[in-house]
Amino acid sequence: MLRSLSSGVSGVQQFQSKLDVIGNNIANSSTYGYKSGRADFEDSFSQSLQASGGSNNIQIGSGVSTGAVRSLFDVGTITRTGVPGDMAIDGDGFFMVRDAVSGETFATRAGDFRRDSQGYLVTNQGYRVQGYGDAGLTAPGDIKIDDTGKPDTDTTTIKDFRIEGAGKLKVVLGSGNSFVRGQILLQRFQDPEALVKEGNNLFSGIESAGALAQAEAAGTNGLGSIQGGHLESSNVDLASEFASLITTQRGFQASARIITTSDEMLQEVVNLKR
Repeated sequence: MLRSLSSGVSGVQQFQSKLDVIGNNIANSSTYGYKSGRADFEDSFSQSLQASGGSNNIQIGSGVSTGAVRSLFDVGTITRTGVPGDMAIDGDGFFMVRDAVSGETFATRAGDFRRDSQGYLVTNQGYRVQGYGDAGLTAPGDIKIDDTGKPDTDTTTIKDFRIEGAGKLKVVLGSGNSFVRGQILLQRFQDPEALVKEGNNLFSGIESAGALAQAEAAGTNGLGSIQGGHLESSNVDLASEFASLITTQRGFQASARIITTSDEMLQEVVNLKR
């Protein structure tokens, strides 16, 4: 009797956790670069009522637990925005950004970057995008948009910039001439599910996820291409989330019914003494 009560309680708790995951997915259905989560259940320890001396091994489970909440890294829909600082990865890979204050590095799929007052390409939180920071594409560091490396004969100022498929940063001058100022590099992980969500579309746990020794150019070694002027939408499938929402609600109700029925049976046992 008490085993069924415990099983019902565990069901209510775990379905509530799954509902939290679904709710977070739905809330982030319009978040750029967001990767949906999935709660995976597993059965809890089973109690043996009879030892397995033959074919009559009798075990009764003690409920359910959440084995993992996994992030799903399917590529979301890529939408054109026309904004120079926006970029999307079409395929595998992550942008790397650095906190200039703490020096900590994060991974992200959200490419809604902008040029700050110092000319650096940064996230909405001011973290600097990483890649080859020099015009010769040899020195890894912060990506900066300025006139370093422009032709000596051209005295015009910067008019615009754009990102090419391999991640190369092209600076366009007022004269119409352009030159390569740097290159955005991408990182790939052997176990991306080991990444830790830090909020603001950022992931930490880079070493635990098995990062490459060094970030590489887009379109090489299995990495996707970078599409400038585009953004990757959330990969949340609302139809699937609402279907999961219905089954989770029914599972919660069924688990609550187990608790109610167990309580009624215990009440009947207590009333036997009357």
